[in-house]
Amino acid sequence: MQILVIGRHNEILETVVRLLNKEENWMASGASSDTEAIRLFDEQKPAIVLLCAGIEDESETAIRQYCIDKNPSIIIIQHYGGGSGLLKNEILQALSERL
Repeated sequence: MQILVIGRHNEILETVVRLLNKEENWMASGASSDTEAIRLFDEQKPAIVLLCAGIEDESETAIRQYCIDKNPSIIIIQHYGGGSGLLKNEILQALSERL
Protein backbone atom coordinates (compact mmCIF):
# COMPACT_ATOMS: atom_id res chain seq x y z
CA MET A 1 0.00 0.00 0.00
CA GLN A 2 1.40 3.38 -1.02
CA ILE A 3 1.36 6.14 1.61
CA LEU A 4 2.22 9.77 0.92
CA VAL A 5 3.47 11.66 3.97
CA ILE A 6 3.36 15.45 3.81
CA GLY A 7 5.12 17.60 6.37
CA ARG A 8 7.18 20.73 6.75
CA HIS A 9 9.88 19.52 9.16
CA ASN A 10 12.35 17.38 7.21
CA GLU A 11 13.68 15.39 10.18
CA ILE A 12 10.19 14.46 11.33
CA LEU A 13 9.14 13.70 7.76
CA GLU A 14 12.13 11.38 7.25
CA THR A 15 11.43 9.61 10.55
CA VAL A 16 7.76 9.02 9.75
CA VAL A 17 8.61 7.71 6.26
CA ARG A 18 11.27 5.40 7.72
CA LEU A 19 8.85 4.04 10.36
CA LEU A 20 6.14 3.38 7.78
CA ASN A 21 8.56 1.66 5.42
CA LYS A 22 9.42 -0.83 8.18
CA GLU A 23 5.89 -2.19 7.98
CA GLU A 24 5.34 -5.11 5.65
CA ASN A 25 3.42 -4.16 2.50
CA TRP A 26 3.60 -0.41 3.21
CA MET A 27 5.61 1.88 0.94
CA ALA A 28 5.87 5.48 2.07
CA SER A 29 7.35 8.54 0.47
CA GLY A 30 7.54 12.07 1.80
CA ALA A 31 7.00 15.58 0.52
CA SER A 32 7.85 18.83 2.27
CA SER A 33 6.26 21.24 -0.21
CA ASP A 34 2.83 21.46 -1.80
CA THR A 35 4.32 21.17 -5.29
CA GLU A 36 6.25 18.03 -4.38
CA ALA A 37 3.19 16.57 -2.64
CA ILE A 38 1.01 17.05 -5.72
CA ARG A 39 3.67 15.60 -8.01
CA LEU A 40 4.09 12.50 -5.83
CA PHE A 41 0.33 12.12 -5.43
CA ASP A 42 -0.13 12.12 -9.22
CA GLU A 43 2.82 9.76 -9.83
CA GLN A 44 2.27 7.25 -7.03
CA LYS A 45 -1.51 7.25 -6.65
CA PRO A 46 -1.32 6.55 -2.89
CA ALA A 47 -4.08 4.87 -0.91
CA ILE A 48 -3.38 7.12 2.08
CA VAL A 49 -2.20 10.69 2.54
CA LEU A 50 -0.76 11.39 5.99
CA LEU A 51 -0.65 15.06 6.94
CA CYS A 52 1.90 15.86 9.65
CA ALA A 53 1.56 18.76 12.06
CA GLY A 54 2.95 22.11 10.95
CA ILE A 55 1.31 22.43 7.54
CA GLU A 56 -0.25 25.85 7.11
CA ASP A 57 -4.07 25.84 7.11
CA GLU A 58 -4.33 27.20 3.56
CA SER A 59 -1.91 24.59 2.22
CA GLU A 60 -3.62 21.78 4.09
CA THR A 61 -7.01 22.78 2.70
CA ALA A 62 -5.63 22.97 -0.85
CA ILE A 63 -3.86 19.61 -0.57
CA ARG A 64 -6.94 17.90 0.88
CA GLN A 65 -9.16 19.29 -1.88
CA TYR A 66 -6.70 18.33 -4.63
CA CYS A 67 -6.43 14.75 -3.34
CA ILE A 68 -10.20 14.35 -2.94
CA ASP A 69 -10.85 15.81 -6.41
CA LYS A 70 -8.40 13.33 -7.95
CA ASN A 71 -9.47 10.36 -5.82
CA PRO A 72 -12.73 10.70 -3.86
CA SER A 73 -11.98 7.48 -1.94
CA ILE A 74 -8.57 8.66 -0.72
CA ILE A 75 -7.92 8.21 3.00
CA ILE A 76 -6.49 11.38 4.54
CA ILE A 77 -5.12 11.13 8.06
CA GLN A 78 -4.05 14.02 10.27
CA HIS A 79 -0.97 12.90 12.22
CA TYR A 80 0.01 14.99 15.23
CA GLY A 81 3.01 13.00 16.37
CA GLY A 82 3.69 10.29 18.87
CA GLY A 83 5.48 6.98 18.76
CA SER A 84 5.55 4.45 15.98
CA GLY A 85 2.76 2.44 17.65
CA LEU A 86 0.41 5.42 17.55
CA LEU A 87 1.27 6.09 13.90
CA LYS A 88 0.55 2.50 12.90
CA ASN A 89 -2.69 2.47 14.90
CA GLU A 90 -3.87 5.70 13.25
CA ILE A 91 -3.44 4.10 9.85
CA LEU A 92 -4.98 0.76 10.81
CA GLN A 93 -7.97 2.51 12.37
CA ALA A 94 -8.53 4.63 9.25
CA LEU A 95 -8.34 1.52 7.08
CA SER A 96 -10.77 -0.41 9.29
CA GLU A 97 -13.28 2.43 9.11
CA ARG A 98 -13.29 2.09 5.32
CA LEU A 99 -14.07 -1.63 5.35
